[in-house]
Amino acid sequence: MSESLNPSASPSAPTPGEAAAGTSSAAAETGTVSSVHAPASAAAGIPDDLRAASFERQRRLRQEPRFPGGPAIDPAGSHHERRIRSFQPRRSRVTPGQEDALLRLWPKWGLDIDGQRVLDLPELFDGLPAVLEIGFGMGEATAQMAADDPGTGILAVDVHTPGQGNLLGLADRNGLSNIRVANGDAIILLREMLKPDSLDGLRVYFPDPWPKKRHHKRRLIQPEFLDLVAQRLKPGAVIHCATDWEPYAEQMLEVLTAHPLFENTLADGGYAPRPAFRPLTRFEGQGLDKGHVVHDLLFARR
Repeated sequence: MSESLNPSASPSAPTPGEAAAGTSSAAAETGTVSSVHAPASAAAGIPDDLRAASFERQRRLRQEPRFPGGPAIDPAGSHHERRIRSFQPRRSRVTPGQEDALLRLWPKWGLDIDGQRVLDLPELFDGLPAVLEIGFGMGEATAQMAADDPGTGILAVDVHTPGQGNLLGLADRNGLSNIRVANGDAIILLREMLKPDSLDGLRVYFPDPWPKKRHHKRRLIQPEFLDLVAQRLKPGAVIHCATDWEPYAEQMLEVLTAHPLFENTLADGGYAPRPAFRPLTRFEGQGLDKGHVVHDLLFARR
């Protein structure tokens, strides 16, 4: 690739569950949001930051996109029942570079998960086999995997706007035409917008561990989720999970092992070594330096 995808490490290491690309608390790049939408009026004497916050709340209530032609706030809207979600959208600042990428590239490589259409993955990726990645953080690992394997299309799903812009920018600067960025709920994508036996793989790297017991129901890797995934994966396709949260790793191993349509690719039925194709990210490396243990799980669709 023409651009380094491994920025220098920051001085502090993450806490467990924040190790790498797909974590819901991956660090966002800092910056300022340029005034794509300026408040219609400004009350005299009100600080700029308070006016901007008020305008942002009003814009979200109106369901207006953050950027013209860019990712929608709630793409599925009222078309689908509300359920317990495994993710929690975060509002973070978008750098000028990320904003530029969203404005230029979202119409080309982005899509909203609205549940109103069925995707033709061979058409979307010009006949390439397609894998789904749920949660990509700032997109550095995703871009690296796309560069290392140009013969595979990656449909990368996240709700983090700075990460969406960052990944689009990386794809553009490095000539990666095998990435598509999806905005919204991956469950709706799997259930409503993907055909049976259409995926050649699924990647779930460092999902939110929801460590409190009362929040365990929010964890993504559950039997019901695997039922849905099994319908969308081709026979032999692999679901690859990774986490640095030991209790979540144990739950993943338990539910995957118990599912009749998945088989551990490891003969001993345990965790897998990190495959060479999964990049070691900045935050994962910092966590390893502090003694965090990362568990990879590789299960094939029977």
